[in-house]
Amino acid sequence: MANRKPRSNRLLTVDDVYRQPVGPASHPKSLYALLLRFVRWRRERNWSETTLKTQTHHSYRFICWAAERGLYHAAEVTRPVLESYQRHLYQYRKSNGEPLSSRTQRTTLQPLQVWFSWMAKQGLILANPAADLELPRLEKHLPRTILSVEQVEDIVNLCDLSTLQGIRDRALLELLWSTGIGGARWRCWRLYSPDFNRKILTIVQGKGKVDRVIPVGERALWWLRHYLNGVRPELLVSADCKALFLAMDGVAGLTANGITNAVVPYLRAAGIDKGSCHLFRHAMATQMLENGADLRWIQAMLGHRSVESTQIYTQVSIRALQAVHASTHPAEQGENPEPEVAPEAPDSP
Repeated sequence: MANRKPRSNRLLTVDDVYRQPVGPASHPKSLYALLLRFVRWRRERNWSETTLKTQTHHSYRFICWAAERGLYHAAEVTRPVLESYQRHLYQYRKSNGEPLSSRTQRTTLQPLQVWFSWMAKQGLILANPAADLELPRLEKHLPRTILSVEQVEDIVNLCDLSTLQGIRDRALLELLWSTGIGGARWRCWRLYSPDFNRKILTIVQGKGKVDRVIPVGERALWWLRHYLNGVRPELLVSADCKALFLAMDGVAGLTANGITNAVVPYLRAAGIDKGSCHLFRHAMATQMLENGADLRWIQAMLGHRSVESTQIYTQVSIRALQAVHASTHPAEQGENPEPEVAPEAPDSP
């Protein structure tokens, strides 16, 4: 069958890959056949569909790239081949002319390491060509936008509380701010997730297929109860729908894109040009840290496996550092911090 390239750069599903075979797909040692075998193996061991989707997408992209160079079988993939693919990623330019970030390059290569390691352990290849592949170093960037408490208040107050959608959106925004849960975890938000008596939210089968319990503030719970009692019943079309937040047609729950589309207009209306749901996650972590929360508790709230992922918020939470600077820097000392002679204003052109 002729090779068919993916039509777009969207994240491919496993079903997409099944419908688009590459090369000698029926040959048991072809890259395509081994990818399908790997997917079946991981499904049998209860790996999450999200992980499988990411793994399959990036591995399939590599298979297409290799097929363009006449490489169809796993035995033909050597360390130099993988390094050539790594150079391809480094030199690749997106439609806007920008290169792939180091994080994207790593995210693309890491599934190949996992896949070829599996092939070697299964005896399907003699050696793992990706064993010592050196990945690009990550660039550590701070969050570009950290919302202040005042900014968050301005955003949530933009909701039109005279409408069903406005009340739904207010409850959604309050929950995002209170818990720091990402919009991408929308599949975990079920009608039974909030426990109003214990003041918690259960994230059902979140990342890594792990249930997680996090606290919810009284204010967010108030808005959530208001939405559940007065708005959700009005929207609901099918009693079988158990999603916590419904789309406005009431047929189904909000998808990840639906949550983003609900949040972004409020951010833009408040003058926030970039970012979406994660801005509330960043805001929660930074604001709690500045109010004295221990970093380990922030880690637990955000669901980070390693505290290293949480430490980035210590770099953007500088209230304590500002206080030390103001009290100890010699230029800040004295009764009159203003310069004795004010600088002259520049002449008008």
